[in-house]
Amino acid sequence: MSRRPEGGSTSEARARLLTTATRIFYAEGIHSVGVDRITAEAKVTRATLYRHFSGKEELVLAYLDQADQGIRGQVAAALAGDGSAADRVRAVARAITEGIRSPGFRGCAFLNAVAEYHDPAHPVHRAVLAHREWFLNTVTDLLARTGGEPGEESADADARHFVMLRDGAMAAGCLFDPELVSDTFLRGVEGILRTRTAPPSAP
Repeated sequence: MSRRPEGGSTSEARARLLTTATRIFYAEGIHSVGVDRITAEAKVTRATLYRHFSGKEELVLAYLDQADQGIRGQVAAALAGDGSAADRVRAVARAITEGIRSPGFRGCAFLNAVAEYHDPAHPVHRAVLAHREWFLNTVTDLLARTGGEPGEESADADARHFVMLRDGAMAAGCLFDPELVSDTFLRGVEGILRTRTAPPSAP
């Protein structure tokens, strides 16, 4: 039988720890927050935290995994509707702007995290790169279906352009007017799509 920590079941305590850590890490950063702050706000003991996580690093990785799953869910929902390949790219872009416009937006959780973990060998740094590789591959596959020049190279370059625009919008979205930032990002995505769907120029 699983042991019941204070304040509820094992799963409830873990969920409360992760919810609390997610809120604080995203709003205030990771290195500045200690486990004592997290356990106090989650209303559990340190022993309960270490029953579910080997330490703060594992809690950070769980926070990033939850963020990764959330973004994968948003992309899946954006792709679930009908429409052309270009419409699906637009749906993913709109999902990004919904996040930028949301209350309490503080930028990209992954870019924020990697700014605090510079060592490429660190598990947190690797988790960020794995998420970004998945996102780039997803956008590349989407753009490859919209037309453009034959071959993977064109879609890859346009996908890197999309991700660069997304990164800029996520950084600017918590500094400037999120509506203006969102509109600028969407115009940039339309520019990528126009380039890909334009008829080839005559030789």
